[in-house]
Amino acid sequence: MISDGDASALPRTIQVLQQGIETGLHIGAQGFVARDGKTVADFAIGESRPGIAMKRDTVMLWLSACKPIGAVAIAQLMERGRLGLDDPVARFIPEFGTKGKEAITVRHILTHTCGFRWAHTGWPTDSWEQIIANLCDASLERGWVPGQKAGYHPNTSWFILGEIVHRIDGRLYEDYVRQEIFLPLGMNDSWIGMPDAKYEAYGQQLGALQQTDHQPIRTLPPWDSQKAFTHCRPAANGCGPARELARFYQMLLNHGELNGARLISADSVQLFTMRQRVGMFDHSFQHVIDWGLGFIINSERNAPGQIPYGFGPYASDNAFGHNGFQSTSAFADPDHGLVVDITPNGTPGDAAHERRLRAMLAAVYQDLKLA
Repeated sequence: MISDGDASALPRTIQVLQQGIETGLHIGAQGFVARDGKTVADFAIGESRPGIAMKRDTVMLWLSACKPIGAVAIAQLMERGRLGLDDPVARFIPEFGTKGKEAITVRHILTHTCGFRWAHTGWPTDSWEQIIANLCDASLERGWVPGQKAGYHPNTSWFILGEIVHRIDGRLYEDYVRQEIFLPLGMNDSWIGMPDAKYEAYGQQLGALQQTDHQPIRTLPPWDSQKAFTHCRPAANGCGPARELARFYQMLLNHGELNGARLISADSVQLFTMRQRVGMFDHSFQHVIDWGLGFIINSERNAPGQIPYGFGPYASDNAFGHNGFQSTSAFADPDHGLVVDITPNGTPGDAAHERRLRAMLAAVYQDLKLA
């Protein structure tokens, strides 16, 4: 049952997570739920890795749930007059503008309409510089017109987004987001590519994702290595406690400010979290999924009960956020003043994860009498 914290307000949710432990979907989970800026539940359940109790301060991988951090970094640079959404990427990275990629803009990256989904990156073995060189040398997918075709880019495009931040600001992407986003919000144990010294200091405070569709279960390759935590991967190796990622979403619900720290304007929050890509078929997810600028917008209306990596059956139409591969679900529901971050630490396969995801998010809304 609960290994740390309080989840007494979420009995159905805890039951779903406990059943997941008993049936082998995950060995533990971490969660945080707030409504109208007030904490409803802040909890940990089960184990963070075999034999180690999950705690509220366990540093968990967010995987793709860290993509919106990059979107806010772009919003900050936009507000400072350093870029425009319709600027070509090649304005900032001239060597990127080859092999059909000349027309790709910052907006295309943020809406996953740019068209180099499966290009070789070389992570985690290649240096950052070599990864960027690999992607600059990549070709646009055949028949893809940027902005006219949609397909989720799991990793490639966010390396380029990170390089845009670096070339404009001068700081490495991991340093920029740490100094301009995480620390101002009090996300002191949050990172996208942590220093080696921090990895070593955290020790057993670092959680590990378990590959639970594999028998016997094992740590999900390559995510239990020092390289995976420390070598910046802007689309995927963000990590921290659930309650810290929830602070990021509370800032957005607060129109860009939290506890005196203003990260972006209310206008930018509205712009980035509203539907920008509407009604387009996503060739990666094989569904019509609407997108903001770096944020998934609730698309349940497009195919009720079928949308992958959504926010459950009861989220409002305006809910926005981003989930991680078979793990973290993090989003805000402005119609209900709701922030949710729940991270089960097992990857049981897409079908089993989708059933778990919908069940646990339905339970959150039922527990709060919002369903």
